[in-house]
Amino acid sequence: MPFFEPLQRSPADEPWFGKAPTTPPPYPWDKPTNVAGEAVPIGFVLASSASGAIRVQHVTAYPNGFEFDVVAHHRGSNEVWDPMYGLAGLRGRLGDPYGKLSDEHLRFGVQFSNGAKATNVGPPMSMPTPPGTPGPWLLSHGGEAEEGLAQSTFWVWPLPPPGPLQFVAEWPLHGISLSRHAIDSSVIRDAAGRCR
Repeated sequence: MPFFEPLQRSPADEPWFGKAPTTPPPYPWDKPTNVAGEAVPIGFVLASSASGAIRVQHVTAYPNGFEFDVVAHHRGSNEVWDPMYGLAGLRGRLGDPYGKLSDEHLRFGVQFSNGAKATNVGPPMSMPTPPGTPGPWLLSHGGEAEEGLAQSTFWVWPLPPPGPLQFVAEWPLHGISLSRHAIDSSVIRDAAGRCR
């Protein structure tokens, strides 16, 4: 089974779509606004080729999850590559059939030590799984783009369990096949315990 599997049906077909959770905010999966996150000294090139590179940086731990940036560098085109279509969770360009992944689409995800995973080609970023479903959830918190560069900030809920935490990517347009980079999740979990 491939790591990146596009959805076969629209989130609007799900019974929970558009329904507000029954409890008031803040929700357990929200990034806390009343906590100063703790920086984690992690940054690495996840994958690279002659025309593209994917970097993970600026990891920040919180009591219930962690945030980080994914930066995609590319060359060979004068276009500004829009991270909202190529990185942050939408599938291909406007007008593409639902669930279609083009080679241009940078696929990105995380996988916990228990095998659970979340990707930017899975369920929508605003409500990635029905309420009550265990994580991980991978939520996009915006990004920016310029010629040759796109950046998106992601939030992962909950904190990863003990063991390896894998960052996974694939970018066919730039010759980047399925690539993984594992870190020990204890560095994030320990930092989360130091939050104020």
